[in-house]
Amino acid sequence: METVEIEAPVVGVTVYPDRARVTRRGSTRLAAGEHRVRVAPLPLGLRRDSLRVGGRGAATVLGVDVATWRQARSADGQVRALEQRSRELADELAEVDDAYEVETQRGQFLTRLADRAGGTYARALAAGDAAPTDVATFADSVAGQLADSRRRRRGLDRRRTDLTEELAAVDRQLDAASGKREPDRLAAEVTVSVDADDAELDLELTYLVDGARWQPSYDVRLVDDAVTVTWFGLVSQDTGEDWPECVLELSTARPAAATGVPELTPWYLDRARPVPPPMPMAAASFGAMPAPAAPGAAPAGAAARSGPPRPRVRESAATVEQGVTASTYRPARPVAVPADGSAHRATIAVLDLPARLDHVAVPVRATEAHLRATVRNTSSHTLLPGPAAVFHGADFVAATRLPTWAPGEETELALGVDDRVRVERRLSRRSDTRATLGSTRRRDVEYRISVANHTPRPATVEVRDQLPVSRDEAVVVREPTLVPPPAERTELGELTWRLPLGPGESGEITLGFRVELARGVELAGWRE
Repeated sequence: METVEIEAPVVGVTVYPDRARVTRRGSTRLAAGEHRVRVAPLPLGLRRDSLRVGGRGAATVLGVDVATWRQARSADGQVRALEQRSRELADELAEVDDAYEVETQRGQFLTRLADRAGGTYARALAAGDAAPTDVATFADSVAGQLADSRRRRRGLDRRRTDLTEELAAVDRQLDAASGKREPDRLAAEVTVSVDADDAELDLELTYLVDGARWQPSYDVRLVDDAVTVTWFGLVSQDTGEDWPECVLELSTARPAAATGVPELTPWYLDRARPVPPPMPMAAASFGAMPAPAAPGAAPAGAAARSGPPRPRVRESAATVEQGVTASTYRPARPVAVPADGSAHRATIAVLDLPARLDHVAVPVRATEAHLRATVRNTSSHTLLPGPAAVFHGADFVAATRLPTWAPGEETELALGVDDRVRVERRLSRRSDTRATLGSTRRRDVEYRISVANHTPRPATVEVRDQLPVSRDEAVVVREPTLVPPPAERTELGELTWRLPLGPGESGEITLGFRVELARGVELAGWRE
């Protein structure tokens, strides 16, 4: 049975959050009869039970074998490049040494020539057979050639030093990769036994491989009252094989997740039984274990440019195929992903979403006002949880994290501190008094919270504060003053006001309460 080895490069990769499915294709012409078609090298970590063979042609697949193959060269693209560069540098260094030796011999020849010609010219001058100008011309020629030779040797010395330093750096990088250089000499090979009818065979291999992943990342950009969410996929892999520019797909499916529906088991209650005391340990037991810019503001210098505004640069988006429980995205631009673990970014989607803007302040904790956008996902995409960079126009203002965000769902995005909304909380009154009969002590306090809108547009500011909550019947909290009344309150004393303020307007909240203490009770947990 003849063995035929074919080239089957990677033509497509589907990346899951924790692995990848790789597709390879190759073609060959087979004579009539049985043949073994060999494809190598393949990554050693491929899942053998996931290997599938298909294709087109007048042939029948008789069997598929997977074996380990020791290859002469590393399968790691980075290591191969370093080894190639090391060989090139060694060759250049040998050429420099050869050129230096030639220049050394040239200098020695010129020196001996000058020594021998000196006596000859002296006798010729004495006999009148040579003129002094001939001697000067010869001496100048030899001196110039010696100077040129020595200059070339100095240049070769510098070149040798540079090449030696670069070769040492490459060797250090190879030493750093030594942990993976030897194992990746081993690779998998697939042998497909086929019975052909003298036809062209187009063979396709698909398999799952670990060591690949993709993670979502986002840019959230606020312009006027709209939020643009750009969804990126960060693809990285260290499977042992480089992926060239090919059909790359990102899938939200999770093959590693359990596919069965969880079953209930009996829930037993029993009498609590005392735990027996631990056995005494021997003496020789184990030892001890060790400030944003204005939303939508024009960039500096924009007013100086004349002519009609140019359209904004657009970003390409991926095409999507919606499945029953997952989606598969195909980026518009092919992305090559080497097996070095570095992340490569592909744009999945650019979403323009409507937003409601307001400000949130918790002055009892901090006096800053935070800009907040309440955004509804009006797209058909389910956005996966991941880090997000927040921009106001072109200015980076904050880093946040998006939760899982389903179509039609609203989420709140923190867009950074807005210093143009000023919030101040101060203690305006405090008094400690004792009742007439001396059986009850009282403490009255009052706070004033002022909010000022210095933005050029109307703003709604949500102010959050709280009242103390008693955990003892001897401590009673009463509420004499809440002006204006809060829009929301909870049983834990949390209060929420919403103040609509126009440009340049300000508002004030008065929060007062009384704490009554029974006789002999000391107050704990008080804060100003």
